[in-house]
Amino acid sequence: MDVSMNVKYLVVTVVETIIKVIVIAAVIVFVFRGATKAYDFGYRVFADEPVSVSGGRTITVGIAEGASVREIAQMLEEKGLIEDANLFVVQELLSAYHGKILPGIYDLGTDMTAEQMLEIMSTPAEEKEQ
Repeated sequence: MDVSMNVKYLVVTVVETIIKVIVIAAVIVFVFRGATKAYDFGYRVFADEPVSVSGGRTITVGIAEGASVREIAQMLEEKGLIEDANLFVVQELLSAYHGKILPGIYDLGTDMTAEQMLEIMSTPAEEKEQ
């Protein structure tokens, strides 16, 4: 009887240890994947690369009065000018052009960075003509 109790105790201890190791491994994988995605997103915010490096195409876009940055970002993504609307929203928030996008019609290129597009969309029409 004493031997069977020791075997049961040993089996329960081994199973508990295996479960703990599996849970710890799952937490490590989850944290690693989350950290990798966060780093990638943060890198892309500041690495500001255009959709196409050379030979981009020009696309005319219209910004309506009162359009939110999210709406503008979604429109730019749909037209193929940017790859990620959420990324553009963060880039606008951190840029010198935050809150300065003006309504109007703009010619933007797929070879432009988000910063360049923000600069164009934030420049009053009088300044562009000069």
